Amino acid sequence: MARTSHIERHTAETRIDAQLNLDGNGLAEIQSGIGFFDHMLTLFCVHGRFDLKLKAIGDLVVDFHHTVEDVGLVLGEALSSALGNRTGIRRYGFAVTPMDETLAKVAIDLSNRPYLVYHLPPAVEAHGAFDRGLAKEFFRAFAVKGGMNLHINVDYGENEHHILEATYKSVGRALRQAVSIDARQKGVRSSKGVL
Repeated sequence: MARTSHIERHTAETRIDAQLNLDGNGLAEIQSGIGFFDHMLTLFCVHGRFDLKLKAIGDLVVDFHHTVEDVGLVLGEALSSALGNRTGIRRYGFAVTPMDETLAKVAIDLSNRPYLVYHLPPAVEAHGAFDRGLAKEFFRAFAVKGGMNLHINVDYGENEHHILEATYKSVGRALRQAVSIDARQKGVRSSKGVL
């Protein structure tokens, strides 16, 4: 069974169209109008082996916030839709990813009980308009609509680019584990019988 979804979201602030394949090869066609964000989402796809085609048109003249948050909402909804009732998934995922002086640790539970924990070190080197605050808005929206408990912990790092890059890679790798099918799991992985 194909685990794919196609989600559109049109508001007064953004117009977003996303197609997601959870069992892809890491192919990313992403156009958000925010170059650094496109780069981060591409890394998420490559390291999670998700195929994602995403086009976002937002009110970037105001700022990046609406576009970044709404992409998180759409991608989370696409994830949840592609997972269906979550039967057979491993549910949990964990990844530790180094990027030069930075080490990012991510843990995920696809429990349908959204929560975000987001701990990053102070960055010594920060440049560009895309920062950790925008990334947090993306991950919060992604976790809420994706029905995931998402813990992001970066204990150390100096360069903002490296901190965010290690984070997006780790989220992709941890999510790959969590969405993977366990052939031994006949229903959902929950003592309640439902997620």
